Amino acid sequence: MSADPALRWAGSRIPVVGIGADGWAGLPETSRDALRECAVLLGSDRQLALLPPEITADRQPWPSPLAPALPGLLADLRGTRLGILASGDPMFYGIGTTLARLLGPESLRVLPQPSSASLACARLGWPLPEVGIVSAVGRPVRRVLPELIDGRRVLVLSADAGTPAEIVELLRAHGFGPSRVTLLEQLGGPAERIVSGLAADWREVPGDPLNIVAIAVTGEPGHPRRTRQPGLPDSAYTGDGQLTKSEIRALTLAALAPGPGETLWDIGGGSGSIAIEWCRTHPFCRAVIFEILDRRREQIAGNARALGVPDIEVRGEAAAELAADAVAGTPDAIFLGGGLTTPQLFERCWSRLPAGGRLVANAVTAESESLLAAWAGEHGGELRRFQIYRGEPLGRFTTWRPQLPVTQWSVVKSR
Repeated sequence: MSADPALRWAGSRIPVVGIGADGWAGLPETSRDALRECAVLLGSDRQLALLPPEITADRQPWPSPLAPALPGLLADLRGTRLGILASGDPMFYGIGTTLARLLGPESLRVLPQPSSASLACARLGWPLPEVGIVSAVGRPVRRVLPELIDGRRVLVLSADAGTPAEIVELLRAHGFGPSRVTLLEQLGGPAERIVSGLAADWREVPGDPLNIVAIAVTGEPGHPRRTRQPGLPDSAYTGDGQLTKSEIRALTLAALAPGPGETLWDIGGGSGSIAIEWCRTHPFCRAVIFEILDRRREQIAGNARALGVPDIEVRGEAAAELAADAVAGTPDAIFLGGGLTTPQLFERCWSRLPAGGRLVANAVTAESESLLAAWAGEHGGELRRFQIYRGEPLGRFTTWRPQLPVTQWSVVKSR
């Protein structure tokens, strides 16, 4: 989202003041002075209640839901001496990032306090740059799953008092019961509370809604290792067998070359493995999967939830969706894993791909291979052919079983 010219802020910059659980007492004088000068203050009920009576500004709690109401609210308040309250560091999963996108950073004067992650690491003695951080505020808790690697330290920003119990249930259900869980409530405030224990033995009842959960990840013996690197075991997926196998999946993701924040269109999703592993490479990667069959769309959604990327968008048959111009946005990369012989499908995908975008197509039939050769002749790129053998038992011995050979075309669109 880019700054909206219609919301361009007139007058002095809006102070966006981070406030901690210690409230007014913990604010530096610069932040206090900024709040004293405001005529209108926006914030949560909890944040607004932390201010003393000397702050005479009109205190307005955020509307719910916030995102759709925010542009109109800011437009109505143009010309006022507006101030914003935020938790801790406004630019750390906070309202500051949204305001910067809407109004432009030049409209804001951000006055941060220590974030909840900084305070948690200070209490635990953890090195902040080495810690995985996941927000469960307005997001599924399952997004923590790709971070769960033996020896990893993870912080989860809770949505409410019930989040810690959800996290513990996930840890137990996915083979991480031996992990040490630390619940940190009201950090930096007079009611600060810290309690720790193993996920397998956790019995804490829901407490304060202002909390963060720290996980020192430990897997059960023999638990399968699932990192963010492409090529998860085929057994990680359920479905009807329509699956890009592990070795080819890793090679395909290498050709697609996902980058943080990029979007993939996966045509012919099957089990969803390519899009799922694209999204697992980085928390900000996004994907749209196109799949013609209802039952496969259901299995894709189930696999995405189970592997910690539940935000993947699953849509219907690609040719119809693209012909109707039903898909918003522009992909950074497109994977053609199915429908190669569908009339006009490639042309529609190619027309939506911007200059510099990548397209990768895999084929296993002679008819599809001939199309890849023709497209490569027209648009350039590279053709490769992969043959994978897997060792399997043959009586008392081992033999090599060939998988179907796969022809792959990868290309970067030049214009």
